[in-house]
Amino acid sequence: MGSATRGAVTSARNVLAGLPSVDLASAQGLFGAAATIAGSMQLRSLLTDSGRSVEEKSRMVTSLFGSRLSESALHLVIAAVSARWSSQDDLVAGIEQLALRAAAASAPADVDVAGELFAFGSVIQSDSELEFALGSRAGAKEAKVALVERLLRGRASDQTILIVEHFVRTPGSRNIGESIDYARSVAADQSGFAVATVQSAHELTAAQVERLERALSGKYDRAVRVNQVINPDVIGGFRIQVDNDVIDGSVASRINDLRLQLAS
Repeated sequence: MGSATRGAVTSARNVLAGLPSVDLASAQGLFGAAATIAGSMQLRSLLTDSGRSVEEKSRMVTSLFGSRLSESALHLVIAAVSARWSSQDDLVAGIEQLALRAAAASAPADVDVAGELFAFGSVIQSDSELEFALGSRAGAKEAKVALVERLLRGRASDQTILIVEHFVRTPGSRNIGESIDYARSVAADQSGFAVATVQSAHELTAAQVERLERALSGKYDRAVRVNQVINPDVIGGFRIQVDNDVIDGSVASRINDLRLQLAS
């Protein structure tokens, strides 16, 4: 991510945080705007052209999306195109991230969007046929959306369903599993916590999870929630990933390190 994009992302997040409220319709509109811009090279070029004024870009966005977006969503898209991005693709990704954050922010207090996404991502990871059905670029988009509806309606929140349906319609450069994992990370961050994915051969006890969450929260200076993955290949101990940080305390890892030392 270039420095311009980092600044634009921060600016867009601040605009979102400053809104009095955001609803699911706003998130849906933002996903639609991201897909529309992604599908038009000419539009991407116009909206990222540094030679065009903020006012001109705002007029373009209002003309194109004004009748289709809520006031909040339109405000956020205008904020996004008013910033400077390192690339055209970064603008699309930035609006998509705003949609993910808006979806998470619109959820009722008792709904854990990040947890629901983790659970569905685990199902996809364990079922190669489902992963292919949802992630294949050859399949009909509406058939994939219908499959998501059958799988999740009544079992997950409207926010989670909207997010998953977006990624089966507009996969981008990631596969479906990577997209769901990315969405989980953004939703968690928007909700004020980080997620630690913990792989171990056996399920951790409630007391172990509590101690681990407390220790990781101290390490990262923010609330951390643990998502468990049972992995028989993790021999002894566990493997922890928080964003891009990996802490591997398994016996298998130490054995592999020893092999590498002996081979060098």
